[in-house]
Amino acid sequence: MPPFDRVVELHGTTVLRVCRALLDAADADDAWSETFLAALVAWPDLPADVNVEAWLVTVARRKALDVIRGKSRRPQPVELVPESAPPVSFDELLARDDALLRAVRSLPEGQRDAVVLHHLTGLSHLEVAELTGRSHAACRRAAADGVAALRRVLGPGDETAAAPASASAPAPAPAPAWEEFSLPTSPRHATPREGARR
Repeated sequence: MPPFDRVVELHGTTVLRVCRALLDAADADDAWSETFLAALVAWPDLPADVNVEAWLVTVARRKALDVIRGKSRRPQPVELVPESAPPVSFDELLARDDALLRAVRSLPEGQRDAVVLHHLTGLSHLEVAELTGRSHAACRRAAADGVAALRRVLGPGDETAAAPASASAPAPAPAPAWEEFSLPTSPRHATPREGARR
């Protein structure tokens, strides 16, 4: 095997050509250095009959791909940083709660019961049907109609306020004054199931 510095003299240009084919000039120089650094480490164990140029080209290509992958994982600079939405003030949150409360109160009784029991307390439509004495289909329909009515009144910006409760959803802020609604009384309502809003 020839001395390693002789290998660099013989194949340095080829390796640099491979790196520059895949990278910009600065990154190509880094990849060229990384290629010969790796080659120097592996040089003592390299088989005597290996095609050195082909082997170096393979190493250079892999080093260049490593640079490309590394750049894709790093955050890229941008000219303008997008502004985050301003935080909602406490007064605005209270105003939203009041608007939602008024909108829910304005619903017909069947829709109001279905929305409150299903979407705010997290009961299933079947459980709502058992509590209210209505059919399962009627409760499902009333809940859907109630949410549609709330969306019309509150607009798209408050749709999340009427989203169904679920165990996987993040814990919402305590809902105000839902206890004011005249909900049917039953042992199931007194002890809401796990994950239901209180």
